Amino acid sequence: MSTEAGAFPRNGPAYRRSVAITYDQALRDRIRGHLGGHQRRTVIDPTKRHAAVAVVLVDSEAGEDRVDPADVDDWIDGRPMGDGLDGRMVDVSGGAAFFLCRRASRLRAHAAQWALPGGRLDAGETAIDAALRELDEEVGVSLPESSVLGLLDDYPTRSGYVITPVVIWGGGRLDPKPAPDEVVAVYRVGLHQLQREDSPRFVSIAESPRPVVQIPLGNDLIHAPTGAVLLQLRWLCLEGRHDPVDELEQPLFAWK
Repeated sequence: MSTEAGAFPRNGPAYRRSVAITYDQALRDRIRGHLGGHQRRTVIDPTKRHAAVAVVLVDSEAGEDRVDPADVDDWIDGRPMGDGLDGRMVDVSGGAAFFLCRRASRLRAHAAQWALPGGRLDAGETAIDAALRELDEEVGVSLPESSVLGLLDDYPTRSGYVITPVVIWGGGRLDPKPAPDEVVAVYRVGLHQLQREDSPRFVSIAESPRPVVQIPLGNDLIHAPTGAVLLQLRWLCLEGRHDPVDELEQPLFAWK
């Protein structure tokens, strides 16, 4: 695949932002089928540590997120947002959704960033084991291995990890209880938000020939690695597209 920004797949048909996706058995079967028919790309790199993230699919209600549960001004901590953005994840819920976490600002690594529940694999763990454990530890949601629908492609990060995304069917709304030392708030973001007309976005940086991917959600932009995972969630799970995302670049702030 070409590494020039203009060569990456752009938006398909224009999708209306307001059409929520029904959370039902048909969606579960469709996503499981797309994952089962995908030849997953794996990354083996002994110089990187292995991590996993939980892509948890849940139900949500439109309008339940009109008040941001996090103290956004404190979370942003004076950082310029640009593009008229204010960092708030509002008006994104409705229908089938995924959990998105706002990380605590005092963490040593990747503080105050958007993330999916996840972390490093412990000794002897599989990616599925780690994703389910981290989901329980960070978000307070315990789910069995039978809830796993499949795996997305591995994504190698600039900060020294290979991330395996594990797609999990929550079976309803669930009741997240975020661990305050790690997660400020957990949001239900409707899957239809991934199909916004202005998504995905690709920008160039001088430090890399690869395009940086941006996924607009609410009043913010989600960058890789989380942005790359969410883009494949759209392309593969919702649309049945097998386009790779592992060559999409991260912004400089995520290289550390």
